[in-house]
Amino acid sequence: MTSFRIERINKELLREISQLLQGRIKNEWAKKAILTGVVCSRDLSMAKVYFTTLETADQEPVRTGLESVEGLIRSILGKEMRLRTIPEFRFIVDLSEEKARAMDAVLDRLKGEAAQGRKRETVEEPGKDNGEDV
Repeated sequence: MTSFRIERINKELLREISQLLQGRIKNEWAKKAILTGVVCSRDLSMAKVYFTTLETADQEPVRTGLESVEGLIRSILGKEMRLRTIPEFRFIVDLSEEKARAMDAVLDRLKGEAAQGRKRETVEEPGKDNGEDV
């Protein structure tokens, strides 16, 4: 369980990095990142920065772009945030949206199969024993 302080720092880092990517960072690939979360280690030495992109094919170039501007981001954050040290960032593609879409597809398929099953049951004549002995 993370402390309240770590959670607060996670949210602040997410907000600050997002603002930097929208404004002061000039790398076009890095600007395409949509940040979804930040998770700092307990000692604040490392932070996992989760991101996604609009196009799946852009994920690796965007990660490379983010890694290339990490030093600049850390430098700016060091001047603007009240932390003794700014954590090193590890940029990770957030696959939760893709997993959610896949799960929705499975649920839709199951719902369709269930509807087909109900349709077959109603086609059979009601009141008949369907060949079963009582």
